[in-house]
Amino acid sequence: QVQLVESGGGLVQAGGSLRLSCGTSGRPSSSFTMAWFLRAPGKEREFVAAVGSSGSWTTVADSLKGRFTISRDNAKNMVYLQMNSLKPEDTAVYYCAANEAVSWSRVRNEAAYHYWGQGTQVTVSS
Repeated sequence: QVQLVESGGGLVQAGGSLRLSCGTSGRPSSSFTMAWFLRAPGKEREFVAAVGSSGSWTTVADSLKGRFTISRDNAKNMVYLQMNSLKPEDTAVYYCAANEAVSWSRVRNEAAYHYWGQGTQVTVSS
């Protein structure tokens, strides 16, 4: 059974940084395309970033480019989201997601991901 567990969330002041981590178990993370999504209060879940199974490609939501970076370490079965220059509007629950062989056309679509973590809260104070 595949499980994803996020960590690293918390309270940070605007302008600060956080690194979220997502650990996979049950199968090697190298089997999966991995992604991060967020759900802000009162809003739908939205795409943040994704990384290919080998780490050979990454993609980040246009609105977050330059501040957020996704990476992975398959030897550790971990995926990371580095968040810099955080803003109050980044406040959300952040979710890790995974699935095998997600096509490029669907990487930003939450329906493409079968496995999800429980989420980690990020709160950015002004």
